[in-house]
Amino acid sequence: MTSATLNIGVVGLGRLGQRHAENLAHRVPNAKLVAVCSPVEKELDWARATLGAQHCYADYAALLAHPGLDAVFLVTPTALHAQQIIQALQAGKHVFCEKPLSLDLEDCLKVEAEARRHPHLKVMIGFVRRFDASYRDAAAKIREGLIGKPYLIRSQTMDQNDPGGFFVRFAATSGGIFLDCSVHDIDLVRWLLGNPQPKRVYAIGTNVIHQGLREFDDVDNGLATLEFTDGSMASFMASRTMAHGHETLTEVFGAHGRLTIGAGARLHRVEISDNKGIRHECTPDFYSRFADAFLLEAQEFVDATLGKGELSLSLGDATEATRIGLAMTQAMRERRPVDFG
Repeated sequence: MTSATLNIGVVGLGRLGQRHAENLAHRVPNAKLVAVCSPVEKELDWARATLGAQHCYADYAALLAHPGLDAVFLVTPTALHAQQIIQALQAGKHVFCEKPLSLDLEDCLKVEAEARRHPHLKVMIGFVRRFDASYRDAAAKIREGLIGKPYLIRSQTMDQNDPGGFFVRFAATSGGIFLDCSVHDIDLVRWLLGNPQPKRVYAIGTNVIHQGLREFDDVDNGLATLEFTDGSMASFMASRTMAHGHETLTEVFGAHGRLTIGAGARLHRVEISDNKGIRHECTPDFYSRFADAFLLEAQEFVDATLGKGELSLSLGDATEATRIGLAMTQAMRERRPVDFG
């Protein structure tokens, strides 16, 4: 593109969709939020009142036909991702889509095939942790050889318990805890280890609090162990029941040292000392932890579409994260190791 501004429509205005819309409207240089789309009238009312949105659509096809639209941000249910990406590409739009790419491997491959038919269009899946300053610093240190060859990563995503079970209402379409939560850790592990090929995975899980997940063959706490063909290994923990807040923690073990990213789950650098002891406040949710990374992620997408840079991750990365997440889910449900062909 030769334009200095990217005209963007945001599709889906739930909790994260609203964050993306606010960033694009106010915080991302060279981005212009020109339209929004949601089938939920209350969400469109929010966009009108909060963002001053003048072009609000209930129908996705209508948004794609908006005059002058260059790109879409898809923050919609995962089951819709693949088809919505394909529709946008066929309409000539660049696409940013929240993770995961799909819950179906064949759909991932269909998106890759469609994207190859439109090489002038950018498609990016939102693996936001790659844009976090601490994870980027760790990746650079690994590439520099600071800890020697990495051979093991332990990575966990632990969300604060929601007593109302927000996620239970979406369990039928979320893909399960590993695709919903651990997919970020899966992408991190591949990235930090240099994209090795998976060999075998085993996973287990349990429901500690939210027994309603059993109906969907899902759990509120899960563990997985992944072996790669080059001998490197990874272990994953996902939890939806933490009492203290959100915690994202990753440890990378190398032949000459270890890196730890995210220890302590601190909201800020203030330490409280009072009659309850010495403590600090914790990050309440994933957005509080990764707010700056969401901005950098959006900026990379905008810059790439305007010809000012390249995307640092591919659709192939997103497909592989889905493939591994699906295998984890299968291993947990069938209670057996799953080999990769």
